[in-house]
Amino acid sequence: MSFLELTSRTLGPEHVAHAHDYHQLILATCGVTELVIGGCAERVTGSRGCLIPSTSHHEYVGDGRNRTLVLDIPLSSLASVRDSSGIERLFDKPRFFSVPTGLNELAGSLMRQLEQCPALHSEIAALLLRALYLHLEAEPHGGVDGLSLTHHAGERLDMPRLNAWIDRHLADDIRVEQLAALCALSTGHFHHCFRHLSGHTPQAYVQVRRLEHARSLVCHSALSLGHIASLVGFRDQGSFSRAYRRQFEVSPSGDRRVD
Repeated sequence: MSFLELTSRTLGPEHVAHAHDYHQLILATCGVTELVIGGCAERVTGSRGCLIPSTSHHEYVGDGRNRTLVLDIPLSSLASVRDSSGIERLFDKPRFFSVPTGLNELAGSLMRQLEQCPALHSEIAALLLRALYLHLEAEPHGGVDGLSLTHHAGERLDMPRLNAWIDRHLADDIRVEQLAALCALSTGHFHHCFRHLSGHTPQAYVQVRRLEHARSLVCHSALSLGHIASLVGFRDQGSFSRAYRRQFEVSPSGDRRVD
């Protein structure tokens, strides 16, 4: 029974982005892997797994300390798997799912068996897949068909809070990791989620917010342009004027004259 491929891996800190023509199950017994798929960014840990349908583009970065079970399921093999129709429904879309203690312990036990008896990888894989199917089928909120991605790319981004924080720190050097920390996300996850939600990188968004605030001061205050530049975080009036013109197609002094 060689139709399922189960391996025990440690996923390293190299960024990987790809898709493949087989379904994939990712479970960890320890450590963390940051994974982005279907507009959703989450962490694969001992309490959180991921199902990746074939051809689904995904990206991941491991912490280099994880122990991860990766189960590859060729589409041609599904007909030979017990409960094949139900298992096929597991992969109708990308999804993360909760891993209870019992399933995590089983994964750890199967990982040890796999390392001791690698020739039995298909049999161990079938047992793991069956256990996962039974766990998800028994969940009280919808079973297999009720599963979904739990964190849409923008769900954990509190934009009003981010905007307020940015506005309070316009004169400062605002770093992406500071914004990510406000949302309890890693920098990579935050960058992906923010761009998906806003259409801008965090750096570009901060720049636009600086300039919009500056335009209000240019048009509605008597502050010097140099003072305004420093208030919104520019090192000098020249760089401020160039950025202002790129954004609004008019110089700050021209905007002030028009007003």
